[in-house]
Amino acid sequence: MDAPIAHSAEAEIAALHASLPTLDTHVDIPWPDMPDPHGETPRQVDFPKMRAGGLKGVVFIAYTPQGPRTPEGQAAAGERAEAMLRAIRATADTEHRLVTTPDELAAAQADGAFSVLLGVENGNAMGHDLSRLKLWRDLGACYVTVTHDGHNDLSDAARPKPELGDGPTLHGGLSELGRQAVREMNRVGLMVDISHIARSSFFQAAEISRAPVLATHTCCAALRAHPRNLDDEQLDMLKQVGGIAQITAVPAFLRAPDADGRFRASVADMADHVEHAVRRIGIEHVGLSSDFDGGGGVQGWRHAGETPGLTAELARRGYDRQALELLWSGNFLRVWHAALAVAGM
Repeated sequence: MDAPIAHSAEAEIAALHASLPTLDTHVDIPWPDMPDPHGETPRQVDFPKMRAGGLKGVVFIAYTPQGPRTPEGQAAAGERAEAMLRAIRATADTEHRLVTTPDELAAAQADGAFSVLLGVENGNAMGHDLSRLKLWRDLGACYVTVTHDGHNDLSDAARPKPELGDGPTLHGGLSELGRQAVREMNRVGLMVDISHIARSSFFQAAEISRAPVLATHTCCAALRAHPRNLDDEQLDMLKQVGGIAQITAVPAFLRAPDADGRFRASVADMADHVEHAVRRIGIEHVGLSSDFDGGGGVQGWRHAGETPGLTAELARRGYDRQALELLWSGNFLRVWHAALAVAGM
């Protein structure tokens, strides 16, 4: 009798996963050689893998690495970010819809279509031109990650880059330009992603922003001490401002290295971080992301085709449909609605 019961439970979880409004809120794209996602590719995320894994939507990222903080470097980063946004937009079609609002996402889900969303990672690409934020929003971006690794002219980063001349701090948190950028993001309807920024910048951005802030790819410092993870005080602040922490599948954020120096983690480790955040700040302030093609991937969820593995682990731990819907997209949509409401949209 054990085998049929186990099979029945697996079938129930598979059916549950297939019905969930799954959304991965942070996935990188190879650049400049971006394979066509309509076919099978070496990428961790392409449209066939999304279909196979029941992943209904993805925020694809226009990422620019931190370089010298010069007008020339910033101009090149801006050109790259905008070229990437346009390239991501060009992959959308009737089956894989370009989604730029929560209502469009809901409509795509209702119609059984996949959703292609856009984000920008590293505000350095803005340079000192605040109008670029509206351009990015007009191109479809739903959020901007204020920094990447390395300080930029907007903010200190959680991980400085000594090779670029970075010391521990540059601005003592957000610069005046960074404060202006947060306010402008609020004005144009962009969510403020505080992944990657320094702890000082985190609290300043949370306090300045009139809309909830979010960390689109992070984990919990209480379980794994890492400069990219959020400590309990930061989690508390996210709850206070109505934001969310999207627990991500980066092994180094989830576990310390093994004896051989390699980082290994599984969906069970992800679920541990989810559970810590949920216990600390409540299910309404926690979500899920992969950081695929940017360092993410754990045993049980190594690519989009294995997305059911994470749902299964969470379901085994007692997360019901309502909780899974919140984790997979409901909480992200709440923050997105709030950002657009602040912008009067």
